[in-house]
Amino acid sequence: MKLRVLGCSGGIGAPRLRTTSMLVDCDILIDAGTGVTDLDIAELAAIDHVFLTHAHLDHIAALPLMLEAVADRRSQPVNVYADDGVIAALQQHIFNWEIWPDFSTVPSRSAPLLRYCKLSPGETISLGQGRSVTPIPVTHTVPAVAYHLDSGRGSLVFSGDMGGGERAFWNVVNAIENLRHLIIECAFSNSDASLAKLSRHLYPGLLAQELGKLERACEIHITHLKGDQSAITMREIQIALGGLQPHMLQNDQEIEF
Repeated sequence: MKLRVLGCSGGIGAPRLRTTSMLVDCDILIDAGTGVTDLDIAELAAIDHVFLTHAHLDHIAALPLMLEAVADRRSQPVNVYADDGVIAALQQHIFNWEIWPDFSTVPSRSAPLLRYCKLSPGETISLGQGRSVTPIPVTHTVPAVAYHLDSGRGSLVFSGDMGGGERAFWNVVNAIENLRHLIIECAFSNSDASLAKLSRHLYPGLLAQELGKLERACEIHITHLKGDQSAITMREIQIALGGLQPHMLQNDQEIEF
């Protein structure tokens, strides 16, 4: 499997800052932040599966526009995978005919453009060619999951947004024998630790505590950095983590596993 980073920033406001979205092969999207808008129409139309970690705007902002853009180019629905809470939020607050059309009923209920697929932590979705995606529980201010992507040859885990104290998450990660890559968030610097705790995000000190629970050797990639604090936060991370030598995830970066 090949993952292409479309967006990995905690916000916008500067050139090349895009919020969370990752294209896997050509047909799988992990989150649908503003990075999706850089894809051309053919690339958008090729996406069959969208896996959402949670319903915060920086992770779903481009989904309504993407569906509208491909409406006349698809004969099959786009499968949107998420837990009950995320699907309920999309139905109530986005695809409700007030903010955006309810594409789960358009062009008809029997042949919609959008198909909701409810997921529970630990439930593996097989996508052909040996590929699978499994949600992992994490804690955040809203219902949220991480994802384990397995190509059959190697695995990648994306944390989504998490707030620390992730016992269930690390139990799953440490059991993945073919783990190659871990993409983990760190949204705030140490100086904003109180804000990170309030919003259930990681900061370098807490990230170090969490990664202290990692028992598998793998490449570690840091995502969700705030644009104006990214350099400071990465310096703090490198100091806090010492020998682990994490990498800062970059737009357009490709990771094969």
